[in-house]
Order: sequence, then structure tokens, then C-alpha cells
Amino acid sequence: MVMFERYEDGAHTIFHGDALYILSSEIASESVDLIFLDPPYNIGKRFSTFYDKWESDEEYAKWAYTWLDECIRILKPNGSLYVMTSTQAMPYFDIYLRQRLIILSRIIWHYDSSGVQAKKYFGSMYEPLLYCVKDKNNYTFNSEHIKIEAKTGAQRKLIDYRKAIPTPYNTEKVPGNAWYFPRVRYRMEEYENHPSQKPESLLERIILASSNKGDIVLDPFAGTFTVGAVAKKLERNSINIESQEEYLKIGLRRVLKCQEYKGEPLLSIQKNHIRKNKNGQNLDILQGNLFDANSTA
Repeated sequence: MVMFERYEDGAHTIFHGDALYILSSEIASESVDLIFLDPPYNIGKRFSTFYDKWESDEEYAKWAYTWLDECIRILKPNGSLYVMTSTQAMPYFDIYLRQRLIILSRIIWHYDSSGVQAKKYFGSMYEPLLYCVKDKNNYTFNSEHIKIEAKTGAQRKLIDYRKAIPTPYNTEKVPGNAWYFPRVRYRMEEYENHPSQKPESLLERIILASSNKGDIVLDPFAGTFTVGAVAKKLERNSINIESQEEYLKIGLRRVLKCQEYKGEPLLSIQKNHIRKNKNGQNLDILQGNLFDANSTA
């Protein structure tokens, strides 16, 4: 009985099937340099045919621990692992992982509002990440590749007079653990039809910091395949796993550059033209208008 499908081009592999089964049966121990985990959050979203809701937080955590254990097995001794989940579930992940890995950073990705926020409490405007390694004395961290502007030196041009020789503050710095990246919106160049797409800029920082060219990056919950796409752009290799056929097609187009899937042309959402009906409604949204990924239109 075939449990999964496999597609590859040498540097990049896509598995279509259950993440836990593929992690446990197809990926060797200590073989991956960087793992990025963006699993379902247990908050009731619909991902194609999958509904993201467990009976309890405890059941969700129990499920998560099974694939976390596999990822720890797969990670190289000098590898790095990043994991995201909901603010409600992150304490389960944190306590579990701090007993098995070294948590170097607890990061928040914060972003702009998508509309009306909560009116009876403070609405959530961030998602948490854990940055973990197996060996705190042996891991990749390319700080020079991810520096950002230091406003004190670059914009305010302040001088540190506490030093024996007054010195301007640095104009660049390594980011702290609060990261701002805009969320991916409809009609942005990188937009795909998925309820929880992560921005390329977020993954660029992680992949640049925690891997080198030629390294293997693993994404067990590929979704829109941003990890694979960014890994390819940055000359890393990637392993991507996705259970939903609807999103598999995104990966085949975005990572492997396939033009069709089982005889079906692989299409990308139209981003370049807005057509409206007489009521001013966007026909591209109403009709689900698509265009060929290879078209110049």
C-alpha cells in the first residue's frame, strides 16, 4: 500500500503524505541541518480538507510531541530547530523542549493588524517561536548575514561619551528576539491561497542565520512551501512534507517549477489585474480567477 508520494529534482524533495509517517520512515537520524516547524495551531482553522482542532490542549500537545521527537532524532548534532505554535500552546512546547534541547531564544514575530481587533481584551498581534539547538557550543549562527539597522547609530547618530575616546554607536546590529515582518496579504507578489502563510522575509532571516549553502533544511508542514522556495533562492537543499493535495500543487510549482500535476496545469493566483463588477466587487476574488504561473500576463 502506497502511503505517500515523492517528488524531487536532486536538491529539493517534496513528500505528499502524513508528516509523522514520513519523518519516522523516510528521513535518517542526524541528517538535517535546520528544521523549521509551523504546524497547525489547534485554533480551529480549515486547511483544505483538514480541520485544525483537537479535543483538548493536552491531546494537541501529545500529538505534537510525537513529531517533535522525530525532528530531534533527525537533527544533526550541530543543527538548529525553530518551532512556532499558538500563544496558548507554546508553554507545552517550551516545557517539553527545554528538557531535550537547548532553547537559545524565545522569539516573537509581531505584525500589523488585519482589521478590527478584540474589543473586550487585548487582541493577539504576534506569534511565538522557539529557537533550539542540540549543542550550545556547536551550531551555525551567521550573524553577519542578518544584521539590521541600529537606529541609535544609523538614524540618531549618537556618540557614546562613556568610552575613553568618544565613539559613534554602531549603525548595524544583530536582531533581538522581537521581529517585525508584515503579514502576507492578497495581491502581494508572494501570496498563495492558504490561511496561515508565513512571509519570505521571516524565513530568509532564519535560513540565513542557521544554515549554510548546501545545507539541508526540513519543513514537515510545508503549507505554501515558503521554506522550500526561500531555501532554493539561498542555495540550500530542502525536504518538504505536505498532507493536503491542494497545497502540494503550490510546492510543485513554487519549489520544483513543475508546470502540471497529473495532467492539470499548475496555476497561480492572479495578482496583476483587478477586475470589478458594476457593484465594485472584485471579480478576481468572487470568481477565483487564476493565471498560468508561466504566463507573462
